[in-house]
Amino acid sequence: MKLSLRALGALLGAVLLSGTVMAQDGATLGEREKAGYMLGQDAARSIGPGLPDLDMAAFQQAVETAMAGGKPALSAEDANRVAQALMANIGARRSGQPPVAVDRGKAGLLAGANIGQTLAGLSGQFDMAMFMRGLKDGADPAAKPLLDQAQVAEVRSAFAARMATIRDAERKAQGEAASTQEQAFLAKNKLVKGVFATPSGLQYMVLKQGDGPRPKPGERVKVNYVGTLLDGTKFDSSYDRGEPAVFGLDQVIKGWTEGLGMMPVGAKYRFWIPAALGYGERGMGRDIPPNATLTFDVELLGIE
Repeated sequence: MKLSLRALGALLGAVLLSGTVMAQDGATLGEREKAGYMLGQDAARSIGPGLPDLDMAAFQQAVETAMAGGKPALSAEDANRVAQALMANIGARRSGQPPVAVDRGKAGLLAGANIGQTLAGLSGQFDMAMFMRGLKDGADPAAKPLLDQAQVAEVRSAFAARMATIRDAERKAQGEAASTQEQAFLAKNKLVKGVFATPSGLQYMVLKQGDGPRPKPGERVKVNYVGTLLDGTKFDSSYDRGEPAVFGLDQVIKGWTEGLGMMPVGAKYRFWIPAALGYGERGMGRDIPPNATLTFDVELLGIE
């Protein structure tokens, strides 16, 4: 049972609200308790009409396993069968038909794995018992919630703001470490035989020389390439996609524009692109972190 993007955003966008909140039953909830309760209520809304079919113990087990980075208990084939049974049972309830047999344990494992994945990185940030209480209260229309909707919204809003602050601090620290690593690497790499450096800081090695023309600004090029981080992690490859890439010389990062402009058709170069000529301190998505130094092996196949 997959969550909607809106539901995932609600879960992932939550962080801690400082201080305490007085629950409607008079109990005082601390940071981790109210965070757990809010997340549990969001999870209940995400799962919706499938909640009655879940075994709660299996659900909690799967949430905790997924948050810890563990493998799902169900195979892809088994998960698909359980999801189909869940949807069939939901449809039967809505239409007044006899219920469909559902393995509640497996249904709990399926839904728990999905929810746990959205909560990855929040381990220790919320109380699991209160998360389960929020889930159960959210599933029961007759239940009196510990927090009213205004309080839940307040928790969620402050939670999101704090998470953004935490993420920014983590990315800043990551970027500073990457800059230090880049300086050390490039200083050492330029001393390697066959490595050349341009005034901009781009470093390159000729792996195979070509004898065709060099592309000019405004022209489109056809290339095959593979891109990796300094630790060898591959983040992109036209070879893996099974077809060359075609793009304008001025439509790519500065390191590519400069490097390709030096290559004759038929050549293959290796580029080490500093962050300033790549994606800078912002990085790119989840694959390229802040201030990443990029390595590309590029074949220039033609000019179009």
